[in-house]
Amino acid sequence: ELKFAEHIKGKHAVLFFYPLDFTFVCPSELIAFDHRLEDFTARGVQVVGCSIDSHFTHLAWKNTPVNNGGIGQVKYPLVADINHSICKAYDVETAGGVAFRGSFLIDKAGVVRHQVVNDLPLGRDIDEMLRMVDALQFTEEHGEVCPAGWKKGKAGMKASTAGVAAYLAGHAREL
Repeated sequence: ELKFAEHIKGKHAVLFFYPLDFTFVCPSELIAFDHRLEDFTARGVQVVGCSIDSHFTHLAWKNTPVNNGGIGQVKYPLVADINHSICKAYDVETAGGVAFRGSFLIDKAGVVRHQVVNDLPLGRDIDEMLRMVDALQFTEEHGEVCPAGWKKGKAGMKASTAGVAAYLAGHAREL
């Protein structure tokens, strides 16, 4: 049994919701998260998936070969939200009772700093979530903000009138 608050305490975390096990877009997303898990781990980020299915269904899906629609042995926890309390708390429950594809980036203090919610047929971009992790960690480390399209290794800007003017003077054409 995973105690989410304890699991992420003092760490960055990505909590993502998906509609159901054994469906269509979902396995591609869970496998994509697993393929990038080392990238999240290297950044000190805990990844946790959540659906309204039971832990028995999660186990069956993990034990189903990928070439048969399973997800294989993904290495991050999957939460069984069978009473829907978590998806309701994050406001991602659909009228039909399953979760939208919600992704939440949570800082070390437990505060949601980024969220995106996709409709059911729209798969999420895991690389974009990594970019947002980089952006959050950059702002925490440097005290600067990240402009549109910011990527790791690029310049940030000071959150001031002079800072934005200086940034735009050197980077406006790149935007």
